[in-house]
Amino acid sequence: MNITTADPRVQPFRMEIAEDAVRDLRSRLTSARFAEPLPIDDRSTGIPSAELHGLVADWAAHDWRATEERLNAYPQVITNIEGQNIHAVHVRSPHPGATPLLLMHGWPGSFLEFEGLIGPLTDPVAHGGEATDAFDVVIPSHPGFGFSMPLVGADWKRGDIAAVMLELMTRLGYDRFAVQGGDMGAGVAPELGRLAPDRVIGVHANGSLGSFVGQVDEETARSLTPLEQDRLRRVATFMQKEFGYISIQSTRPALIGAMLADSPVAQFAWILDKLQEWTHPADRPAAEIVGERFLFENAALYWFTASGGTAAYVGYAQDAGWGAVPESSGVPTAVIVFAHDVGLRFAEEKANRIVRWTDVESRGGHFAALEEPEILVDDVRAFFRSLD
Repeated sequence: MNITTADPRVQPFRMEIAEDAVRDLRSRLTSARFAEPLPIDDRSTGIPSAELHGLVADWAAHDWRATEERLNAYPQVITNIEGQNIHAVHVRSPHPGATPLLLMHGWPGSFLEFEGLIGPLTDPVAHGGEATDAFDVVIPSHPGFGFSMPLVGADWKRGDIAAVMLELMTRLGYDRFAVQGGDMGAGVAPELGRLAPDRVIGVHANGSLGSFVGQVDEETARSLTPLEQDRLRRVATFMQKEFGYISIQSTRPALIGAMLADSPVAQFAWILDKLQEWTHPADRPAAEIVGERFLFENAALYWFTASGGTAAYVGYAQDAGWGAVPESSGVPTAVIVFAHDVGLRFAEEKANRIVRWTDVESRGGHFAALEEPEILVDDVRAFFRSLD
């Protein structure tokens, strides 16, 4: 795996996992030791035993070399920014005057989330759009995720990540650029606007820009629409029944990292549980919604880079300043909220200049680029087109 060290130049990057590592993964999967099923063996307690056994067997048969060949067809780069290696996919549009677009992933995802968007965004003419909708896309791996390893430094708040991404865009030759993100990426996106409002054309996010609303006062509650009331109710349910993974990752990232680095089945189950909880509709297996290929390749990326602990550290163990409302950058901002997400406009408007808000009430979950790529692309195009 050719990760550079201490080199500030932007260099070409290729995925080259050692054959010993590929064989080791397959061996661990085929010889995995599974626990006996719990008395309640369904999604209320985790991943059902039969489902996990079947997916692990299928993962063992997955062709990682075919994955490398496909992904290495995309231009990739790596550079060292203040000691931290940063990896990114960088695909230029064939159309002149394309808008640079930085796409930022979240947890438990990776740069792989956006693979299906590369064609429609860079070559819209070939995908039902106009040449004026073209983007050059930059898809980085966040520090501590994937090939942006090893993790260097203790401070990786949203603003710290944003500063690194700003420098990445500078090194790639982009003065002004657009930003899109989901999950953690949606929290970092507005920070780029705050750091460089003169350089960020606009911010587009799916889900939430980082505002986490657990309770509201009675006056605010009465003013909410039924849709917003439902989202607030689901946040309360999440806090009661699903918050455990945040407690673990935010307080003991090294502990979870040690476990995930030693068992690919543990890494796979840890990721799959969240994909299952956050995709839509809830009664369909996540493997059907995001595809088995993504499940296997995303988990393998975490496994080969041993980045389960560092991703937890960057994503959850940082003091994000919850409760503090940052100053708005004034950068035009758009938000699209799919059926399973819980973004609330009144909360986001406190710190962001929201000029476009789209609710998709019956489709999609937290992983918009994987679940509803066409709707997401259409919304991205429409938003940035409106800023011309």
